[in-house]
Amino acid sequence: MGKHSSAVTRSNSNRRPVYLTAVGLLVLSLGAVFVIRSIGSGNGADGLLGGGGSCDDPTQIQLSTAPELQPQLESAAKSLAAKGGNDGVPCLQFTITGASSAKVAQDVASGSDTRPDLWVPDSSIWVAKADDGQSIPSVAVPSVATSPLVLVGRSENFANTSSWLASFAGAQPALLDPLNQSEGALALLAIQAERAKTSASNTQVAGVLVPLAQRLGSMAKQYTEADGPLSKAAAESSNVVVPVSEQSFVKYQDEHPEAQLKAIVPDTGTLLLDYPMVVTGRSNTEAVTEAGKALAQEMLGDAGSQSREDAGFRDHLVSALGGGRGVGDITQLTKPTGSAVDKGLQSWATLSLSAHSLAVLDVSGSMNEKVPGSTKTRMQLTLEAAENGLKLFPDTSAIGLWIYSQQLNGTADWRSLVPIRKLSTSQRKDLVSSLRGTQAKIGGGTGLYDTAIAAVRTVRDSYDPTAVNTVMLFTDGQGNQDDPGSMSLDQAVRALEALRDPARPVRIIALGIGPEASSAELARLAQATGGRSYVARNPADLQEVFINALQGR
Repeated sequence: MGKHSSAVTRSNSNRRPVYLTAVGLLVLSLGAVFVIRSIGSGNGADGLLGGGGSCDDPTQIQLSTAPELQPQLESAAKSLAAKGGNDGVPCLQFTITGASSAKVAQDVASGSDTRPDLWVPDSSIWVAKADDGQSIPSVAVPSVATSPLVLVGRSENFANTSSWLASFAGAQPALLDPLNQSEGALALLAIQAERAKTSASNTQVAGVLVPLAQRLGSMAKQYTEADGPLSKAAAESSNVVVPVSEQSFVKYQDEHPEAQLKAIVPDTGTLLLDYPMVVTGRSNTEAVTEAGKALAQEMLGDAGSQSREDAGFRDHLVSALGGGRGVGDITQLTKPTGSAVDKGLQSWATLSLSAHSLAVLDVSGSMNEKVPGSTKTRMQLTLEAAENGLKLFPDTSAIGLWIYSQQLNGTADWRSLVPIRKLSTSQRKDLVSSLRGTQAKIGGGTGLYDTAIAAVRTVRDSYDPTAVNTVMLFTDGQGNQDDPGSMSLDQAVRALEALRDPARPVRIIALGIGPEASSAELARLAQATGGRSYVARNPADLQEVFINALQGR
């Protein structure tokens, strides 16, 4: 940390002039960065902001913060500098830069030379992600401000606010990019955190999150600012709801008083953006920690409270905003653990990728059997699940369709109905038409192993590095039933393992249907490719199993 004489240096992409009333202060505007010379400088400014000459050599602190809190931290830093050298107040100078929390976490984790000494992310979920392999940054102060996550939309879109999951299911959620924006990440984590109260099943959660991830993942550019989705939510007849911080909502209201929007917190409660003061410097950490605590104390003191509330932030005790602003008193959900954060974001990252997949349907004779308690056959239920599942994929996905049974196509056990192509309107029509025209082969055996190997090869030949490449394999039987001339299970597993390429992974997602499906056999086939298997003992449950399979891909 070098030595300078300034009290505060501000650096971000939205520069604006600073006007000081104190006579004698020299304000230098140099390009995109300006420096306020205020304490102990060689230009005769001693004593004007405090210190009486005792702060000739202040300790320099580089601080990075979530941009929305930057003005409040700057104000606190200036106030602290004015007291430097008096009554035991340390002599400090802060250079404050605004940057996204995800970006700073990545910089620190990668060992970047630009890492700051102190960091105020908008949420503590990013702290563990700033692990550089040697240590996780320490938290000097748990919170210098707070803002609860709220759900914003038109009044008519809040028919069911019993939970985050119910609120999402009843409208069209528009999330800020969960992998890079705290509000989006916390929305996903809130759905998981509330399950202790709602007892929502994996299938219920997946039924909402899978199509949401696919829809948002297919966008050319993810939402990174609240104004865009909030404007969509405010449009007349819009069914869009947006999870954002209360502070973002209050700011939008102030700037758009005509917007017909309201903010709610579901009955289960909510999570917080908590703005911790984090020590990220490599050296002099004791002094940096004390500097962070001193700045936090200034932020939380009486002088900083009005500025903080005017900007829409709550204090560290999460006290409700005054003047009827925001959502009032709230219930807090249990803060997610680091492992829960990692699991939630990793799952979203996988779900939001487009699919490059080949659906391979069993049309052997046993698929004609009626399902107990139903008027439909296994074949009919499978085709319904496949057709409904197709609706979960966005247009950016590429899907093809095969059917298979013993010697279905001459000596081959499989037949291509629709090649793998992007889900254009015509491709969707071709797939739906082929599904509806598919019938089981009377007396046909399964012919599974040869088909699985051929399907993996086909997907690999058209591999898409920007997507999840899979074979979705549906079967109600065991291996190569009634196909004695084919290979054994062990031979099939070895063949699939030989096709594995870590740089170009193609995974089998195996879906067993009915009581005869061999879970052990399907597991071995899927695991040979790094994939997973699922079994619906009751074919009527296949739709739920299909959704779970997409979530686990």
